[in-house]
Amino acid sequence: MDKILNFEHKQSAHCENGVVSNLLRYYGIEISEPMVFGIGSGLFFSHMPFLKVNGIPVTSFRPLPGIIFKRISKRLRIKFEKHKYSKPDIAMQELDKNLEKGIPTGMLVGVYHLTYFPVPYRFHFNAHNLVVYGKQNDKYFISDPIMEEFRTLTYKELKRVRYAKGTFAPNGHMYWVKESPGTLNLEQAIIKGIKHTCKDMLKIPIPMFGVKGIRFLSKKIRKYPEKLGAVKAASYTGQIVRAQEEIGTGGAGFRYMYGAFLQEAAEVLNNPALKDLSYEISGVGDKWRDFAVITGRIVKNRNKADESYDAAADLLLEIADMEEDFFKKLKKSIS
Repeated sequence: MDKILNFEHKQSAHCENGVVSNLLRYYGIEISEPMVFGIGSGLFFSHMPFLKVNGIPVTSFRPLPGIIFKRISKRLRIKFEKHKYSKPDIAMQELDKNLEKGIPTGMLVGVYHLTYFPVPYRFHFNAHNLVVYGKQNDKYFISDPIMEEFRTLTYKELKRVRYAKGTFAPNGHMYWVKESPGTLNLEQAIIKGIKHTCKDMLKIPIPMFGVKGIRFLSKKIRKYPEKLGAVKAASYTGQIVRAQEEIGTGGAGFRYMYGAFLQEAAEVLNNPALKDLSYEISGVGDKWRDFAVITGRIVKNRNKADESYDAAADLLLEIADMEEDFFKKLKKSIS
């Protein structure tokens, strides 16, 4: 089968936002990555000791994979078709059928065996999103939002990453646009997205989530050296930095993206307060970047005397206070 769709590839900061934005653009719906992120309530925080990857507790700066996509679909009334397949060969056949019909298809894959990824970035993460938009002989054409240009995978390579093993195994999950409304109610969708983010960051009673979760992680990090020992403490901390800076630009990057969303939202809603708040959340992003610098140096054993686990924990408490204040003001600005 030779079928290559006229699909525009645009690089983005985060795979799920980028795939949604690129798929919608194919159908003439222009929504920026920050707008997808904001409407989909993509800003979040959790530290979950009960959930572990490679024996290390999970820290996440985003909701579960697929949640942004689900919320965008509901709030903009865009219908997506989505399926999982128990048999890999059937999953590949269904993909080929979509391409024959001219349907660019999003999917979840594992990163570890993605051959076009640089080796240092191949780790066991099974929630990466990309779009397949063509096939020529044994070669599939891939729009991976975090890459500058399109890439290709062979039949065997694509099947392998679609059926990666481990936590959040994708199981051949794929999705595509089935139906979109004639007009989009951006105003209503933006307000719902903002309210949901404020609720997630301020109101979840369990101490592992939102602003409470940041303070919870601060307590944990402060005790790492004594409780875990130097080697294990560095390993645990390294996983936090990786989640923040490599798995979807979660810490500083998501705050900057949310700031960009608020600037767009300020125009759509004619609400200047949102523009002022966009600068404030960018300032919080700077603090997350400082946290990444300190913890990164600790992990590499290159830290200065004042760059300790206590200093990292104190910085998290400062970030938590800033975020709590920010989200309270954000909630008030749209009420």
